[in-house]
Amino acid sequence: MNGLGYKIVAKQELAPKIKLFEVYAPEIAAKAKPGQFLILMAEEKGERIPLNIAGYNAANRTVTFVFNEVGKTTKRLACLNKGDTIPSIAGPLGNPSEIRKFGRVLCVGGGVMIAPMYLQVQALQAAGNNVVTVIGARIKDLLIFEKEMKKASHEFYVTTDDGSQGFKGLDFLKSLLEAKKFDRAVVMGPVIMMKTVSELTQPFGIPTVVTLTPIMVDGMGMCGVCRVTVGGETKFSCVDGPEFDGHKVDFDQLIRRQCMYLPEERLSSLLWERLGGACRGHT
Repeated sequence: MNGLGYKIVAKQELAPKIKLFEVYAPEIAAKAKPGQFLILMAEEKGERIPLNIAGYNAANRTVTFVFNEVGKTTKRLACLNKGDTIPSIAGPLGNPSEIRKFGRVLCVGGGVMIAPMYLQVQALQAAGNNVVTVIGARIKDLLIFEKEMKKASHEFYVTTDDGSQGFKGLDFLKSLLEAKKFDRAVVMGPVIMMKTVSELTQPFGIPTVVTLTPIMVDGMGMCGVCRVTVGGETKFSCVDGPEFDGHKVDFDQLIRRQCMYLPEERLSSLLWERLGGACRGHT
């Protein structure tokens, strides 16, 4: 950081409403590891949002993250372009992923979380694992990192909710789990997807790790906003996670908590657009 913010050195649209930013952040890039996340502010007096690290380059002193334009802050963030600066980025936060040789690992990434999953796949492959990757999205146009994931994996599958590409839904995973012995499963994506995959792997006794990204504020365990229930105990996703045992997470409680502020979030986004907050000539 140069006192004026974190400079955006690259911007790319991966799919409709899904953006990739590469940001000059030397201190973060030097320490970042797979599984960690950032908390940033798109404007000096804005809210703080968590975004998973999708890449880092210590030599170039940059860190990469991918986000979906869904609310006021992410829409405001998407208005920034190469050369612009982000006023505040804190990181790397959270505990790094456990990366070692497990054997055959099933990696399932959904939606915008396919991006940080790609980082996991690369690390697991480098550690000597046989990596079987599944990526999914609502429709084929929202699939990202498809070519990269296929190249980095020993086996590769695609699924979409509507069946527009690859398998339709996640039911096919049961046949895959029956056909092969997996030593570990890593799942990153929408909560309902992580819940479904965890339920599928449990009967097979496959250790399953999920990444939880609930609402956060400080990212250092002080506010308690990101609390989740794991194995009947309260955990803070920011300092105890963000990775947890998928067979012990209370997903239903997490889903309820994530829906608590949806009306306010939608109203805030709508008001921002109607009051002239939408990008003016930016792409």
